[in-house]
Amino acid sequence: MRLVPVLAFATLLTGCLFDKEPEVVRLSGETMGTTFNITAIGEDLDEDTLAAAVQETLAEVNAKMSNWDPNSEVSTFSAATSTDPTPVSAEFAQVMTAANEVHDKTGGIFDVTLGPLIELWGFGPRTPEDPVPSDAEIEAALSGVGQNRLLTLDTEAGTLAKSEPGVGINLSAIAKGYGIDAVAETLREAGIEDYLVEIGGDLVTKGQNDKGETWRIGIEKPQAGAQTPQLIVSVGDLGMASSGDYKNFFEQDGVRYSHIIDPTTGRPITHRTTSVTVLAENAMMADAWATAMLALGQEKGLELAEKHELAVYFISRDVTGGEEAYITVHSTAFKDALGTN
Repeated sequence: MRLVPVLAFATLLTGCLFDKEPEVVRLSGETMGTTFNITAIGEDLDEDTLAAAVQETLAEVNAKMSNWDPNSEVSTFSAATSTDPTPVSAEFAQVMTAANEVHDKTGGIFDVTLGPLIELWGFGPRTPEDPVPSDAEIEAALSGVGQNRLLTLDTEAGTLAKSEPGVGINLSAIAKGYGIDAVAETLREAGIEDYLVEIGGDLVTKGQNDKGETWRIGIEKPQAGAQTPQLIVSVGDLGMASSGDYKNFFEQDGVRYSHIIDPTTGRPITHRTTSVTVLAENAMMADAWATAMLALGQEKGLELAEKHELAVYFISRDVTGGEEAYITVHSTAFKDALGTN
């Protein structure tokens, strides 16, 4: 099953020098179906030891959260037919608690049981060349979607239960952020206070870069293959995630179908918002909220962002200005976080 990725981009920039140049360790590799890049800054850093610790952490995250691994905790739970409460790890419960919070606050727009619709619309085993789903097919898939109806998490007992045997969980819109936070915790445990951890474009920062300045990140202009910054921001001690509809979509009979699906309608989003960036206290929440905000779109998303004091930056297509014309809007919290005018 091909899962829906959360799309993002980060460009790192540097500034003036420290009085004493710090040691810098840069690690990169592949995980969760994408790539990771880590910059750790400190004194007496052992690259081999740090790399081993990071790989161990990523392996542990994948063993619990990966929908690509049929033996992972989430895959095993999804494949099980029992509706009895199932003991889950503290990490799995933590991610599900966060998912439930975003699900509730968005009125169900963020949903980890979206799998049947992802597959139906050709972003899973089906191919985009197949016919567009019928109303009856959409209704049938919707019957297997709805985490507040189909899943029951008991945090005290440490269990998760499904109300129907075929219910599955797709953590692609939140697990990557959790993995970023887990790696960051590994760096902190190693005594590292200045770092940037990025997986698939989403990231978390701490302290300063090796030039003694707050980490600076570029938010990508929503043009497939361009990798041009739309906005460059300073990000200190925050998680950051972007979600966009401009890299993963298909067109049929002149209609563009986004990979971002609204679980309340069972159909891909149709509004003009093409990219959303969220700043949050950690990467996990930024990851989840970025997907939710893109599904909501600028109008509804901005209203919700103001209600919950979320730092969100929207990029929407300007239909009056040509194919590559965009309108940008940000929430009050985003402006406050960055000092944006």
